[in-house]
Amino acid sequence: MPRKIVARIAVPALLFAAFTLGYMCGSVGLPPASAQLPEGLLDKAGQAGTPLAAASQLGSSITDMEQHVHGLQKNLDTLKKIQSALTGK
Repeated sequence: MPRKIVARIAVPALLFAAFTLGYMCGSVGLPPASAQLPEGLLDKAGQAGTPLAAASQLGSSITDMEQHVHGLQKNLDTLKKIQSALTGK
């Protein structure tokens, strides 16, 4: 009877210890990921006519559109403030 209790406790404890040790070793051994590209790499790729160039141009276009949308949102907020001041709402 005591052997069954020890076995029921020891097996899950060993499995937990093995997974914990593996996780710890794996997380310590890997450097953090970085998505930063060297300066000017996308500019060079943009002139090459490759799929990377198309992705670079798309990224630049999206960034420009986000800036324009942000500016339009500011203008819309201003207009809403003026409207509420004029209508008293």
